[in-house]
Amino acid sequence: MDIVTAPAEEVCIVWRIIRKRGVPMRLNSMCIRCLVNSQQRRLLNFEDEDKNTAYMKEITRIIGESDDEASSPYLVYLFNQVYRRYFGEVKDYTAIKKEYNAYVLEMEDALYEEILKAEDPLAKALVYARIGNYIDFGAMQQVEKKVFLELFRDEEKSGLDQGVYETFLRDCENGKRFLLLTDNCGEIVLDKLFLKEFKKRFPHLDICVMVRGEEVLNDATMVDAEETGICDVAKVIHNGNGVAGTMERLLEGEAKEAFGKADIILAKGQANFETLNGCGRNIYYSFLCKCDWFSGRFHVEKNTGMFLREKEIGA
Repeated sequence: MDIVTAPAEEVCIVWRIIRKRGVPMRLNSMCIRCLVNSQQRRLLNFEDEDKNTAYMKEITRIIGESDDEASSPYLVYLFNQVYRRYFGEVKDYTAIKKEYNAYVLEMEDALYEEILKAEDPLAKALVYARIGNYIDFGAMQQVEKKVFLELFRDEEKSGLDQGVYETFLRDCENGKRFLLLTDNCGEIVLDKLFLKEFKKRFPHLDICVMVRGEEVLNDATMVDAEETGICDVAKVIHNGNGVAGTMERLLEGEAKEAFGKADIILAKGQANFETLNGCGRNIYYSFLCKCDWFSGRFHVEKNTGMFLREKEIGA
């Protein structure tokens, strides 16, 4: 969730206070402000002020009554249920998803050639898949193809933490089951390229990919998985719900089993970090810092790539 006007230094100060308390943070005052502002923006085209006010009262009530496990993605999931009661269906991202899936598919062959030329093709593929996380119409009000392309050339923002990467490789070498939690449309094409190289390096791993179970923003679903061809590379399942992240307590059946049995989990995107950080599982997070809160927390510029291990965050 984007922070509207908060200076980066303010975000850093808030985060240092939180770290001193030793508490994993899923929701904070700045995210709350962003949530409220984003919901208010949804009402700009509605003229019934009584209805708008009633809606915002329900939204603020949900925030106020949320527990310590609440995260921005989960609260937005609850907001959408309220929104449908007041205003009908939420925004349809079908056209946007088709556009960006097709856009990145057109780049696929050229990008794969670059991956294969690299000294470490797997590392390159992991970086490219992370760059795809820029295609996020939830965290940002505007996605620019020009910026997306520039990220492939911005080496300062595209490195991997070598220590985390080496640990990731060791875990994969010794593990049995690998789960990839996807995030956005378009990005899933680059996830496919990553999996191609990943399978070469670790042919012994049982690989599973999990997409969203319902339409939410421009997040990847089974429709996108089939459209982009990732189903031809690995087994794909859905998480059974419309949260723009992964909440273990909401997983059922095949999704719950895949999550519980995975030795290594690669979670893509800010929303998966927000919903999973603090769970203690062997999760590696790969995302771009697309809002001031994330940039402030990790002391980096916007759109800088992060590759983190759950067990080492905050150490």
